Amino acid sequence: MCPRVTLCLIPLLAVLLALPPRAARAEAPPPLTPAQKAKLKERDRLLVEVEKLYRAGKVDETLAAMAALRRHIEAPAYGVLGNHDSVRLVPGFEAMGIRMLLNEHLALVRGDQHIHLAGIDDAHYFWVDNIEKAAAGIPHDEFSILLSHTPEIYRQAAHADFNLLLGGHTHGGQICLPGAIPLTLDANLPRRFGAGPWAYHAMAGYTSVGCGSSVVPVRFNCPPEITLHRLERAAQ
Repeated sequence: MCPRVTLCLIPLLAVLLALPPRAARAEAPPPLTPAQKAKLKERDRLLVEVEKLYRAGKVDETLAAMAALRRHIEAPAYGVLGNHDSVRLVPGFEAMGIRMLLNEHLALVRGDQHIHLAGIDDAHYFWVDNIEKAAAGIPHDEFSILLSHTPEIYRQAAHADFNLLLGGHTHGGQICLPGAIPLTLDANLPRRFGAGPWAYHAMAGYTSVGCGSSVVPVRFNCPPEITLHRLERAAQ
C-alpha cells in the first residue's frame, strides 16, 4: 500500500475524493483568508442544495447543482448510488468527472504502488449489489477499500477480504438521545456500526453520519460531518 493516502468521504451519493499527498506538518495551519472562508461557505451551500434537489427527484436540477460543486473539487472523485438515487444520474455524474462504481473496482496508483477501490450498487432498497463481481480480480494480499452507500453488507465485505469499508446511509440516527444514541438507524446492523469507526473481524469500517437529512429537515444530538481519512502504511 502507498505510504500515505488521504481520502475525503462526502456522504452525498457517497462520493470519495482521492486527495493528492501533502507533507506532514506539526504546526497548526494558517488562519483562513476572507476569500477562503467565502469559498468554503459556497461549498457548504452547494452541498445542501444538491442534497435537497436529489431527494426531491429533480434529476436535471441535481446534476446542475452537482456540476457547480464539482468545480470546487480538484481531486479525482469516485461515487456509488444509494437507496434514494436514480441510475439516470450516472451519465451526468461521469460526464463531470465523477467515476461511478457500479459493482466494479479500479486501482488508485501512485508510482509503483496501488490501492484497490471497489464500489457496489444499492444494497438497502434496490438490492442490486454484487460484492463478488466488485471484488473479482482483487488479489487477497493487497489492500482494498469497499465503498458502499450502506454498511449493512459488512459480513459479505469481510468475507470478500476487504480491508476497509466506507459507508453512510444511517445519518447516525439523525435524531438522537443525549450521548448520540440513535432512535433508529433504518438499517439491519449492530448499533455500534451505525456511526463512526468500527471493526468486524479483520476489516475496519467507518459509517459517516452524513451532511444532510431524510424525511424531516432536522438533526438533534447528531451534527453533520464530512470525513477526512488518512491511511498510512503500518510500520514494518
